[in-house]
Amino acid sequence: MLRVAMLSFAHVHANGYARQAINHPEAEVTYIWEDDADRGKTASETFNVPVSDDLDAVLGRDDVDAVIINSYTSQHPWLIKEAVKYGKHVFTEKALAINLQDADEIVDVVNESGIKFMISLPSRTRPESLFMRDVLDKGWLGDITLMRARVAHGASLDHWFKGGSAWFADAERAGGGALFDLGCHTVDVMRWFMGEPKSVISKIQQFSDAYAIDDNSVIVVEFQSGALGILDTSWVHRAGPNQMEIFGTSGYVGRDPHGGLLLRSTELEPEGIQGFISPAKLPDALPMPMEQWISAILHGTEMTITVEDGRNLTQLMEAAYKAAAEKHEVTF
Repeated sequence: MLRVAMLSFAHVHANGYARQAINHPEAEVTYIWEDDADRGKTASETFNVPVSDDLDAVLGRDDVDAVIINSYTSQHPWLIKEAVKYGKHVFTEKALAINLQDADEIVDVVNESGIKFMISLPSRTRPESLFMRDVLDKGWLGDITLMRARVAHGASLDHWFKGGSAWFADAERAGGGALFDLGCHTVDVMRWFMGEPKSVISKIQQFSDAYAIDDNSVIVVEFQSGALGILDTSWVHRAGPNQMEIFGTSGYVGRDPHGGLLLRSTELEPEGIQGFISPAKLPDALPMPMEQWISAILHGTEMTITVEDGRNLTQLMEAAYKAAAEKHEVTF
C-alpha cells in the first residue's frame, strides 16, 4: 500500500484527490498537513485522518511514503522541495510554480532525487487530445500553420471564489486569474502539440468587477516551427463551446460544437477518404494522473506527464503575463 499525506486542502480539487487516493485499492491517506486550522479540522473530520501544522513532523513519519499537494500555488516550490528532501514521492496540482526560476529549481531537485513526480494535467489523458496528437504525429495535416483554443466558464459572473477559495483571486498566492488557473489546461496542450515557443504577445483584462484579477484574455504564441497559437480564456463566459482546432497545409482537426471531432486531410484522399469525417472510434483514455503516479511508484510503470511538462507550462504562462504587463512581445 502507498501511504499518502495530503499537504493542504486549499485547492478546490483537494477533496477529489483525497478520495481518489482513499478509493484506490493500493493507496491510503495516513496524515494531513494544513497551515489553516479551520481547513485542517474540516479535512481531518471529513476523512477521519489526523492533522498537523508541523510540516517536518508529517514528512518525517514512517507511515508517509508520498504526498499530494493542494496548497496555494505560491507554496508549491517550498512544499515540493521539502517533500523531496525527505524522499517522498510527489503529486501536485497545477501549476508547478508561478515563475520559471522556481520551476527550473523544482525540475533539478526532482530529477536529482529519483522520486516519482506527477503534476495533474489531465487533458493529456483524454481520447480527443490523444486523437489530435496522433493526427499530428502521422502528418495528416501537413505543415501546421495555426492552433486555436478556448476555455472558459462563468466564475466571475457567478462569484465562485469566496471563503476558503477566495485565494484564487489573489495573484500573489495564485499566480494569476482566469488565464493562470483555467488556461493552464489549454496552454499545456498547445505547448504539447506545437513544440517550442518562439515569442508571445497577449492582452489580459480584468473585465468584471467581481475580483481584482484577470478574468478575460487572449494570447498569441509564435512557435519555433513558424506556426501560430491563439488561446482565449475567460471567467466571464456564459455560453458557447470550448473549442480546440488545428489547421495545416494539408488539413484540419478540431472539436465540433456538439462534442465530437472533425478531421479533413488531403493526405488521406489517395485512400478514398474525402471531405470532413468524424472518427467513429477514438483512442482509449490513458490512466488519470493519480493512477499513473501510484502505479509508477508501486510497479515501476511509465508516466506520460513529466516535471518538465510542468516547467514548460510555467515558462509560457510567465511570458504571457509579462507581455501583457509590459505591452510588448516577449521572446524565449
